[in-house]
Amino acid sequence: WHSVLYLHSCKGTKGVKNVPQTDVSSRQFSHDTFEQPPMYVAVMTYLGYGIVTLFGYLRDFLRAVGLEKCHVAQEREEQKDFTPLYQDFENFYTRNLYMRVRDNWNRPICSLPGPIFDLIERVSDDYNWTFRFTGKTIHNVINMGSYNYLGFAENNEDFLKTVADKLRQYGAGVCSTRQEIGKFAIHEELEQLVADFIGVESSMIFGMGFATNSMNIPALVGKGCLIVSDELNHTSLILGARLSGATIRVFKHNNMHSLEKLLREAVCSGQPRTHRPWKKILIMVEGIYSMEGSVVRLPEIIALKKKYKAYLYLDEAHSIGAVGPSGRGVTELFNVNPADVDVMMGTFTKSFGAAGGYIAGRKELVEYLRSHSHSAVYASAMSPAITEQVMRAMKCIMGKDGTTEGIRRIRQLAENTRYFRAKLKDMGFIIYGDDDSPVVPVLLYMPGKVVAFAREMLKRKIGVVVVGFPATPITEARARFCLSASHTREILDEVLQQMNEVGDLLCLKFSRRKRSAFPDACKGGQLM
Repeated sequence: WHSVLYLHSCKGTKGVKNVPQTDVSSRQFSHDTFEQPPMYVAVMTYLGYGIVTLFGYLRDFLRAVGLEKCHVAQEREEQKDFTPLYQDFENFYTRNLYMRVRDNWNRPICSLPGPIFDLIERVSDDYNWTFRFTGKTIHNVINMGSYNYLGFAENNEDFLKTVADKLRQYGAGVCSTRQEIGKFAIHEELEQLVADFIGVESSMIFGMGFATNSMNIPALVGKGCLIVSDELNHTSLILGARLSGATIRVFKHNNMHSLEKLLREAVCSGQPRTHRPWKKILIMVEGIYSMEGSVVRLPEIIALKKKYKAYLYLDEAHSIGAVGPSGRGVTELFNVNPADVDVMMGTFTKSFGAAGGYIAGRKELVEYLRSHSHSAVYASAMSPAITEQVMRAMKCIMGKDGTTEGIRRIRQLAENTRYFRAKLKDMGFIIYGDDDSPVVPVLLYMPGKVVAFAREMLKRKIGVVVVGFPATPITEARARFCLSASHTREILDEVLQQMNEVGDLLCLKFSRRKRSAFPDACKGGQLM
């Protein structure tokens, strides 16, 4: 289904004239990103969920008659007539499906989240309802799940000296908002640096990445406004849109036909009932989609935005620092003018190895948010030590530290990304996303194989993130790999070797594309 939508959307944008066409944009979308699996895979996936669901109802019956112990929290007798806090199916799914396999999530680590990390060993005596620590540590596990794209989550004493100095000078926290007594000179310095890095007039920083979206969108749009949102947007964008009170319309992922249809209807029909023109029309997209690894079709969206006089909100949480020749995100990747994006949002939690986020754009926009954003008015200001860490990483990327380390990391990430993706394709895995995206989803589909894959990889000392329903469509469970500049070629080859063995063991190589043998695919050399 995704493949059908994507191929359809790649045929061009009907009715849009002078859509910017660059070598980069044509290369990005010249191939089918979402490959479809054989039909039997979908059948077996639905069958697997059906069997698990039937056994879930059987276990609920056994609990009801007292033949099986009920571990789940229960309402008190006096609360039986209250409206339940959770929907019945959500509760059913949690206790009968998720609880049986939740050992694959929330694993506690006890080291730096670099390319290699340590895990605390835990076991369960009651089928994952509770866990206990054994006191042992699983050392030297390869980390393939962290968003440490450029490797700045590090503990190099020389690199972190300025961060330690700021911690000694200012302390760990500000304990006040920016509008009261929490505004430091270092905050203004970082905001100017962010604006210079992105290439816009001004920027504003926030202490939490999720809140950068959820608390600023309501300040920008409200009742009488229309939000046109990609169907795969992150939860923070969805929450911000819902909190705003604006009307929300959803278009198919990266599908320009679907987007233009909604924009045309919005302009022609106006608001429901009254048919008055919308106060604002805001298009919300991401630079790189965190579950699909796909890159936004930015030049075409900008063309549609200009044609229909809409505004564009771009979330670059996963793309800023990670793509583009100098790490400046998808605007640089597609060679478009940053001024064509009305609201540029990003986070410091990934490529910069820190915490928080930013909103950037025209000076009038930023000044408006300083007095109207809930995060600006009520949230504590960013920690000075975190602020210095972001500045350290950003200056390194920009070359302002007097070295070429930043550009080396950007190139290393791009090389690792293309190498890893090419080898997985050669082995026969179905992977989603664009060749430039360091987010690499490997499709597993069947619920049983998702669990087996995560456990088998951990046995081989490789830490992976597996994702299933409801975070993904029910038939598209996957493992999501995140590449980093700190991954060496030896580390990637080890992961690929183990992936090849696990893929054969669990029969995960669903691709029908022509591929080469794995030993040839793993030879070193320049990728074409």
